[in-house]
Amino acid sequence: MNTPRWCVLIPCLNEEAAIQSVVESVLALGAPVIVIDDGSDDRTPEIVAALPVTLLRHTHRRGKGEALRRGFREALRQGYDAVVTMDGDGQHLASDIPRIAAAAARYPDHIVIGARLLDRDQQPKGRRRANAVADWGVSWACAQPVADTQSGQRWYPRAALELVDLPAENFVFEAAILIVASREKKLGVVSVPIASRYHGSFRPSHFSPVRDVVRITVYTIGRVVHYGHIMASHRRSRGTPTIVQDQLGVV
Repeated sequence: MNTPRWCVLIPCLNEEAAIQSVVESVLALGAPVIVIDDGSDDRTPEIVAALPVTLLRHTHRRGKGEALRRGFREALRQGYDAVVTMDGDGQHLASDIPRIAAAAARYPDHIVIGARLLDRDQQPKGRRRANAVADWGVSWACAQPVADTQSGQRWYPRAALELVDLPAENFVFEAAILIVASREKKLGVVSVPIASRYHGSFRPSHFSPVRDVVRITVYTIGRVVHYGHIMASHRRSRGTPTIVQDQLGVV
């Protein structure tokens, strides 16, 4: 099998404090980068424009889902077979990308999630509870166990990118991709452990543990009902997620 061509997608909104170091850390890996600026009103677009990357700009805020959707379309237009997504605020590390790419090479028909399984005591309790609820529901809708369904650092193979027109917006889009890719594209999901990074000079998250969890929950319940076989799907989701610890073994 040929090695897929891949790039890194970075959706961002008002990330002037971190975006340059985030992008430069990815460029240091030799990876091509596409940045989607979702209507920032700070210096984010000017900073990115000075770097050797593809910059796409929204004139006004359209949400993370639309930023990812536009990035997927651009990656497909440029002929990439897969993308790695990561946030622009510095909470995701470029140094984790080689392990994610290695896991993707081992599991070619899978989405790979950089799952925040390390240093979990750094997660605020409210966020941890919200993530646990989302993991339970999204895994049920996927009919397979998924670790850290809310992580934005992921490897999407081409089959997932082709779901670009899914009718889902904002943070629901990321849940929708997991669910529909699992159900209709028959993709598996594996996870690579990464650190939870909440302490430090990060800007407040755009994710609302109440508003966005409610939106994701409503969408997820609809998908569980839509696909049917409700209890069978629940049983299949109760297994142990596949966690790729390194290139030598899986636990």
